[in-house]
Amino acid sequence: MTAMLPYGRHSVTEDDIAAVAGVLRGDWLTTGPQVEAFEADLAAWTGGAGCATVSNGTAALHVAYAAAGVGPGDEVIVPPMTFVATASSAVALGAKVVFADVEEDTFTLDPAAAAAGTTSRTRVVSAVDYAGHPADYDALRAALGGHDALLLADAAHSIGASYKGRPVGSLADLTTLSFFPTKNLTTAEGGAVVSPHPELLKRARRFRGVGVVRERDEQRWPDEGGWHQEVHEFGLNYRLPDVLCALGRSQLRRLGEFLTRRDHLVARYDEALADLPGIRLPGRRAWARPAWHLYPIRVLDGRRREVYDRMRAAGIGVQVNYIPVHWHPAFADLGYRRGSCPVAESFYSQQLSLPLYPGLSDADQDRVIDALATALRAGSVRSAA
Repeated sequence: MTAMLPYGRHSVTEDDIAAVAGVLRGDWLTTGPQVEAFEADLAAWTGGAGCATVSNGTAALHVAYAAAGVGPGDEVIVPPMTFVATASSAVALGAKVVFADVEEDTFTLDPAAAAAGTTSRTRVVSAVDYAGHPADYDALRAALGGHDALLLADAAHSIGASYKGRPVGSLADLTTLSFFPTKNLTTAEGGAVVSPHPELLKRARRFRGVGVVRERDEQRWPDEGGWHQEVHEFGLNYRLPDVLCALGRSQLRRLGEFLTRRDHLVARYDEALADLPGIRLPGRRAWARPAWHLYPIRVLDGRRREVYDRMRAAGIGVQVNYIPVHWHPAFADLGYRRGSCPVAESFYSQQLSLPLYPGLSDADQDRVIDALATALRAGSVRSAA
């Protein structure tokens, strides 16, 4: 039986394994030198913006919102075409989420919708670089107008991407990254918060470290002794250990190769599927260099479920990314209703992610392309009959 091709997969080499083993043989498993080293390595990809590593991508969002001062009475604008954590981590801090629709071609946050949803209570506007394509950050800045809300980039899909020649990580007040195994590089679980603003980065680091204040010049009672530490604001333990930071550093050395391979596979999909009836290929803007975490096609004529089932039966692990966040029962129970973000909801009804990862061979990609063509043709033949 032919093995199932996943829609995404990690790429781990002997060098990665050796990096992890080296830390296991050393003196520091966590809170050691690999943490700062990984953060410095990441900054080389974020235009020099400072980075704070955290335990996962959801933690990155929670930490970023906490650093922004999000709390009860605040509003956070979020597009619904994202993983639920972009919204739920703001709710966890007591904020109200305001969902704003996405643009028709890239399915990133629509600046006009964000502007319409912004009020005096808006604390953060969260853009999501869907599929690895950056949102339109200049337009989003302009949409904020005179409001003092912070702009956050949920860049879980887009490390290594650029917008008008500027790298992701340098485009927003706060940027969050994810290093889950299917992402563009992995630490198994992990993430990071990025900010060009030293005070926001300091708040992020403090929150991820349980809120502990060790700097004597900032303590209220600094003369207690060398052991003394204080908590001024509550935080959580969201640290990323040295073991996983070492894996991240090793992976980061190959990020350029990963992105090049993803570009190659996307170009092959674009060429092979350009004239295939019944689907629409992903859009992109001329000013973007996407990182291509996903290859999201649209299956037309109400056939997405049928094509999904046929491809899964053929051993192709297609996926749907994502259920609109406001459709989840947890948000429905808070009063959010379907129909409020029609562009995102229409896209969801058609969206299908094809396999895309650096280890996907050209031959296996051809298998995906053939299975998609077969699935579309089978349904067309049945309809004609």
